[in-house]
Amino acid sequence: MKQFLLSSAVVLCSAGMSLADTYRPECFAPAPGTGTISYEAKDGPYKIAFVNGFAGNDWRIAAIQAAKAWAARPENAEKIAEFNVVSVGNDSAAQIAAIDNFIAAGYDAITFIAVNPSAFEPVIRRAERAGTVLVPFDNVLDSDKIVQINESQLELGRIKAQTVMDLLDGKAEKILMVNGLPGNATDRDRRAGMMSVLEKVEGLEIVEVVGNWDTGTSQKVVSDALATHGQFDAVVSQHGSLGTINALQAAGHPIVPMGVDGENGVRMAMADLGIPGVSAAQAPAMSAIALEAAVALLEGNELPQTVFLPIPRATSDELVAGETYFPDLPKSFNTGTGFPDCFAPFTPQELLGQSPDNG
Repeated sequence: MKQFLLSSAVVLCSAGMSLADTYRPECFAPAPGTGTISYEAKDGPYKIAFVNGFAGNDWRIAAIQAAKAWAARPENAEKIAEFNVVSVGNDSAAQIAAIDNFIAAGYDAITFIAVNPSAFEPVIRRAERAGTVLVPFDNVLDSDKIVQINESQLELGRIKAQTVMDLLDGKAEKILMVNGLPGNATDRDRRAGMMSVLEKVEGLEIVEVVGNWDTGTSQKVVSDALATHGQFDAVVSQHGSLGTINALQAAGHPIVPMGVDGENGVRMAMADLGIPGVSAAQAPAMSAIALEAAVALLEGNELPQTVFLPIPRATSDELVAGETYFPDLPKSFNTGTGFPDCFAPFTPQELLGQSPDNG
């Protein structure tokens, strides 16, 4: 058994330990090969913060709204003395400074979307000394010392690439790949998942552009790629996929198989235009799962060190108005509204009633 002493915390990693014995395994499902983490229980109510980084796209706005919606539910509000959300931009130093400020203010737990996967070891140690629980999600850390909430980013990328290649019977000459925000673990791993499929296709040219997970940026860079490279056999897009679709339509590009994200407008466009492929997403409601995990750890429960949530997805033939997409809601609304194995998914009204502002 390997043991790490984290001031008031103990991390246990044992091949013989049953992860079925961890807290609510139906919700906090372990990633393959992960260990477990637990801390000494603390009395509530708790002071909790969510330190977001980049806030310039609809996914991040939805993640903030989901976090606030979670904190507003009565069963959670009674456990919280203070809850704060801040967004600091795409600067790891600013994010670390914000986390340090909350540690110094005596916060019990901090969730965050890491700007950089490898810059947080010192702040992890400072949190340990202060007895503050850290729970990153989405863009996670290259660390095994804290609980992290994610979907398998490799699998998310693989699903999109494999779906389009299956629709093309395994043959293609040129594919467009729209990547995310450079420097993030999420972008790195999704790209690796896509490449695990595409690099095996004989003679395939892969044109890569940086869309920053943003609809407007994706539309511009895809328009530029179409002007430079002509037509593509398929497109795989990490996020901001409505911009990708808009650029293809504006250029008069033929309908081709696509692996895209889960925003409402993306699924509406897939249904309206008859785009074959898959809509698979990192659900922004995982911000609420990170908060749920933080409280569980503060209460003394044991969780897997790396939690892999299920990947919300729908193929083109599974798109049903009112079920897998919502024509009466904004295009920016994200269809991944929650995880039923953890708690009742948020209603659109719960999410849209929350502001994306700091506070």
